[in-house]
Amino acid sequence: MDKIDKKIIGLLQENARYSLKQLAEKVFLSSPAVAARIERLERENIITGYHASINPIKLGYHITAFINLEMSPTKKDTFYPFVQDCPNVIECNCVTGSYSMLIKVCFPSTMELDSFIGQLQKFGTTKTQIVFSTSVPHRGISVTAEDVEAGVSNL
Repeated sequence: MDKIDKKIIGLLQENARYSLKQLAEKVFLSSPAVAARIERLERENIITGYHASINPIKLGYHITAFINLEMSPTKKDTFYPFVQDCPNVIECNCVTGSYSMLIKVCFPSTMELDSFIGQLQKFGTTKTQIVFSTSVPHRGISVTAEDVEAGVSNL
């Protein structure tokens, strides 16, 4: 992956709706050359999809929460299908530390969140944090060397 690939990835993370023509102008290549690079990046699973950013509150999902779940590894075979089938689960990560799973969810109300937590507790102990505000929303991964160096120097 070269600097042009990284620039294309950065641009697509900024706006996945950029046309090939717009991308080509920004990276100083032809549209067919940009299309070929994007195809290769998709084939190599570097680009894994294209998504719209949605405001959950505008859709009636006023409660965002992070749920820590302490669970025995023997329950993973039943837990994974359960959590994958729940449309309110935005993300689920297997993590280190006291808890084994970190689950991000969105619900219309605390009553529905409470009901979901009750279902989760058949797998283990939970600890829930409700989000009041988000100072840094989900964003893409920095792919340029300059961004990576700037991120390290800001620590």
